[in-house]
Amino acid sequence: MDPIRNPYAPGAGQRPPELAGRDEQLHAFDVVLERVSRGRPERSVVLTGLRGVGKTVLLNALRSAAVRASWGTGKLEARPDQRLRRPLSAALHVAVRELGHPAGEEVDQVLGVIKAFAQRDTAPGARLRERWNPGIDAPAATGRADSGDIEIDLVELLTDVGGLAADVGRGVAVFIDEMQDLGPEDVSALCAACHEISQSGLPVIVVGAGLPHLPAVLSASKSYSERLFRYQRIDRLDRGAADLALVAPAEDEEAGFTPEALEAMYAATAGYPYFIQAYGKVAWDVAPRSPITADDVAVAAPEAEAELAVGFFGSRYERATPAEREYLRAMADAATASVEAGGDLDDIESVATSEVAAILGRKPQSLSPARDALLKKGLIYSGERGRIAFTVPHFGRYLRTTA
Repeated sequence: MDPIRNPYAPGAGQRPPELAGRDEQLHAFDVVLERVSRGRPERSVVLTGLRGVGKTVLLNALRSAAVRASWGTGKLEARPDQRLRRPLSAALHVAVRELGHPAGEEVDQVLGVIKAFAQRDTAPGARLRERWNPGIDAPAATGRADSGDIEIDLVELLTDVGGLAADVGRGVAVFIDEMQDLGPEDVSALCAACHEISQSGLPVIVVGAGLPHLPAVLSASKSYSERLFRYQRIDRLDRGAADLALVAPAEDEEAGFTPEALEAMYAATAGYPYFIQAYGKVAWDVAPRSPITADDVAVAAPEAEAELAVGFFGSRYERATPAEREYLRAMADAATASVEAGGDLDDIESVATSEVAAILGRKPQSLSPARDALLKKGLIYSGERGRIAFTVPHFGRYLRTTA
């Protein structure tokens, strides 16, 4: 089949041709946008899920919905080595410009507050040329969002931005990807600011996306975060949605799949959106003609798995040190041992830390540095005390067969 017409898109955060199985989240967000625009109380939104389930794609789709509603929007990706001030300032700068507020003086005043908030990230005593410039022409404000206390400053900043949005009858939405990587102080400040903004009734919301343990990160920062956010777990697609993700793009190109091929694709991908795109792309390329058959899927599987081993699994495995890789392999072996002992094995292969230590013949405490480093790198997470799991589906299978 013509590779130029291949519709599938297995890229990081790249929107697939058919965003299947996410209608519920998209509709719920449209309701949030409309309620906030009308001055109704609403919570900010947090999306959680494993790698490869399409959190970033959905986050971008929600941002597009906000843009269509004429909201001001900005997006940032949290990183463990970066504080919140600079990327948030850049995101809010974009959001304010998108609002299109007619009063230039008021806009400049808020932009000055954003600039002051950003420049508070500069080290004390730094020379003028070393001060970070967020690209804002307005002079930095004084006495607003520049105290140095991130919690105080963030409340003042979002209050001013929210007031600007309220003037034009719209809202501002800040989209934060990899939200679990925010530092503890920044998480605490963000929760406090969202709490204050919701009490004030200002049209500002935060939409975050992160790994399954993100709710625990937020809860550890502020106890009221459980009531502050609307949590939505993003999971793999059911059979109907997975079939739609394959069939709809193919039909647009006047192609199709046999029922047996769709069954084989679901067995191979388990409904994970990234895997669906990866297998779909290779199956299209190897198939001599339409419809794509189960035999075509069987031929495509080794090539798709090889590509996943390099780009999806391998890139993450390479980030680990030798000691961390040993820990990851022990997790995979512990999951196998659990199955052999009659236990159940889920896609994330959740295991007890004591079982990993037993595989390695070590005390659990001695493995804490490797475990903590893997947690910080986002390769594993702890859903409950004493247990750990891979953040990447099928990672254990990859470790047993490839790494």
